[in-house]
Amino acid sequence: MGMFKVIEGGRGQAVHMAERSEEGGRPSRDDVRREAARRLNESGYHPSRVREFATGVPMRASLKYLSLQIDFAAESLSRLDPIPEDFRSDGYWPAG
Repeated sequence: MGMFKVIEGGRGQAVHMAERSEEGGRPSRDDVRREAARRLNESGYHPSRVREFATGVPMRASLKYLSLQIDFAAESLSRLDPIPEDFRSDGYWPAG
């Protein structure tokens, strides 16, 4: 696995880029799921979910809706044959 340094807002964050499947370098379903997880993680969903669990205060409805949209996009992309090479493009994913 390769390691790249992504700089966001002046703060560095290490990101592992998964290697592509052996099918001629085409993206796999796992690649799409990892992209969905990355987008969900960047949305702030997970800390909000933990906060909801710990305090009982519901998370914003918009975050729940975004999670559903990301899951739907990932499932739809995963079913394509072949999966587009540019599946990480923002055009395939909901805006957060």
